[in-house]
Amino acid sequence: METSQAFGLAHLWAQADLVIRGVALMLLVMSITSWYLILLRIARQVRARRFDGAVEAFWSAPDLGQGLRRLAQQAAGSPFEALAQQGAAAADHVRRHTHQGSLGSTLDADEVITRALRKSIALSTASLESGMTLLASIGSTAPFVGLFGTVWGIYHALVNISVSGAATLDKVAGPVGEALIMTAFGLFVAIPAVLAYNWMTRSNRLELSELDAFAHDLHAWFSTGSRIVPLNELQGGSSTPASIRPATSGAA
Repeated sequence: METSQAFGLAHLWAQADLVIRGVALMLLVMSITSWYLILLRIARQVRARRFDGAVEAFWSAPDLGQGLRRLAQQAAGSPFEALAQQGAAAADHVRRHTHQGSLGSTLDADEVITRALRKSIALSTASLESGMTLLASIGSTAPFVGLFGTVWGIYHALVNISVSGAATLDKVAGPVGEALIMTAFGLFVAIPAVLAYNWMTRSNRLELSELDAFAHDLHAWFSTGSRIVPLNELQGGSSTPASIRPATSGAA
């Protein structure tokens, strides 16, 4: 019992040199950073659930101004609100600078709106991917950091055993086992980071696909005054679904 109590985390830290302590602190910082990013993303996903239905509320609005206000109320600060605001600003810019005979009359409205929507999507993509590079780096390097600590710890344990001249199993197992704890720490840091990175990647892909679909509808609306009607709705017998009639009339 006394021998088993002589080994453990406290004993490892007490007899560790600066390298082992530095590796342990590095893994601790990496773990705190990864969990901070994970919790931030979870909080963002919880907020994003409140955005459900905001796009349909936008399209069911009687006019563009009311639609933007509904987005601001139901999805404030979301990529969808930013996209609609950017598209509306671009359409208004083209409308105000296309007077006959002016340089602005040569502007291609379709190109201006497309560039504005692409810019908004690019900014939203950068925001969604913020921190993911760091998370991927932690997930890929943490096991090797822990392995380095293990190798260093085993080396010093074997040196101390050779100096003492006691190479029995009970003298070897304790120090080597303590050194292997560093590998376990590395895996403890890496596994949540890798799982969170895969989850974030999938979540970003789904959100960006929805944002891209919204951008296509906005582009069609600002360019033609009518939202693209899904084929299944057209086959249902209504060429102008009620959900987009107000938006179409608002454009006119």
